[in-house]
Parts: sequence; C-alpha cells; structure tokens
Amino acid sequence: MVHRAVILAAGVGARLGAAANTEPKALLRFAGRTLLERHLANLAGAGIRHLTVVTGFARAAIEAGLAAAPAGLAVETVHNPDFTQGSGVSLWTARAALAAGGPVLLMDADVLYDPRMIARLVATPNADCFLVDRDFVPGPEPVKLCIRGGRIVEFRKAVAVAYDWCGESVGFFRLSPAGAAAVIAAAGRSIAAGRVAEPYEEAIRTVALTAAPRFGWEDVTGLRWIEIDFPEDVVRAEREILPVIESPHPMQMGTGP
Repeated sequence: MVHRAVILAAGVGARLGAAANTEPKALLRFAGRTLLERHLANLAGAGIRHLTVVTGFARAAIEAGLAAAPAGLAVETVHNPDFTQGSGVSLWTARAALAAGGPVLLMDADVLYDPRMIARLVATPNADCFLVDRDFVPGPEPVKLCIRGGRIVEFRKAVAVAYDWCGESVGFFRLSPAGAAAVIAAAGRSIAAGRVAEPYEEAIRTVALTAAPRFGWEDVTGLRWIEIDFPEDVVRAEREILPVIESPHPMQMGTGP
C-alpha cells in the first residue's frame, strides 16, 4: 500500500506570466481552491499519510498553503535554493523522502486533475508506474511516453524512435523502493556531471529505458486533467477541465504491464 507522496513545487513558472500573480503555480485558484489544496485533499482521500513538498520560489507562500492539510496527512517541506535550475535539482533535493522506504508517489504541482488518477496509482499492480493519456495534441510541449512491443522505448518531449503508440505523461509516477533508488542515482549522476538544467523526467527516462526495474503504465485516457504552463492553460482549466472533474462519472480505463 502507498502511504507517501512527494510533490515538486519549486519552480518559478515564468511562462505563465502575469497569470501567476507573483505566486507559485501551485497556488493558482480554481473554484476557490488552490491546486495545492486540491492535491492535499486528493492525496488524503487516496490514503496517503505523509507528504513531502519541495519548495523553491516563494517558499513561504507554499508553506502557508500547506496549513490546509487535512487531519491525518503529515506534511513536511524540503527547500531547493537552486530552484531556477532544472527540475532535476528538485528531484535530487527530495532524495531522502523518496528513499524513506516503501512505495512513493512523485508528482508535479501544477496539474489540475480528476482525483481518480491518484487512486489508479495507489491501486496499480505496477510497482513502478507512469500515468499516460493517449488523447493529446501532438507537438513540442507534451512529454511523451512511447510504447513498442509492450515496452517503453522513449520518454521525452522530442521523439526520434519507432513506436506502436504513444501518449502524454500526466507527470505523476509511482516508484518502488528499487525504482526510487535508481531514479535518485540517475539524478545524482546528472548533477555530478554538471547537467543541472535537465528536467527531472530525464532521470526517470534513464531508468525506464533499462531492463530493471521494469516500469509499467496506467492508461487514464478519458479522465480530464491539464498541466498549467501558459495563460491559455488557466482559461482551459477553468472552462473545460474544472466542470468535468467537479462532476466525475464512472468509466473504464486500461492498464499497462
């Protein structure tokens, strides 16, 4: 059973511009609730009992926002003072929390999503797991998970390999103790080599493309979500995503190996 989660919430969110209102993206409000508040409620509802949040930009505001944590959800923060570098540095900052024992969820902070996505990660039979949505608009922005012959063959924005199908990564992952250790080691090697501008996904990619541990995936196509990077994402979140996730309906979804 999964009882721990790590949220990466250190970024500046420069591409959001004035829509961020000088606050972290995790504190954007939708229907009166911040993304961070929604994370807290969704995680607690899925049985998560301990949450570590990596702070950076406007850390005091994030820490204040964590006061809304439901009873039974213990929250701590770790600070990344180098938050203007790549998110791989934030992943490295969270290494102790990721290695604390047992399975752990790793999540982006800037996502508005159907809470059932968390339930899927908690219940999945895949010890190490991606969430993937096949219904996405191709282009340079989505981080793509590509599958060939039932195996992961790429996990990047830019894809130059053959594949049977691909989907967009939601930015939520489940890691086993072995998977977390491997991802931490990959992040450490990148930082030691001076690649501090890399996104955290590169460390996960390094592990996912190896034989062990073997990552699987949960296909959540049909569940609504959006990563908020640009002002137009805020508008779409309010008009298209929020009304659906506030009134969820049952549906069937697939699972990977």
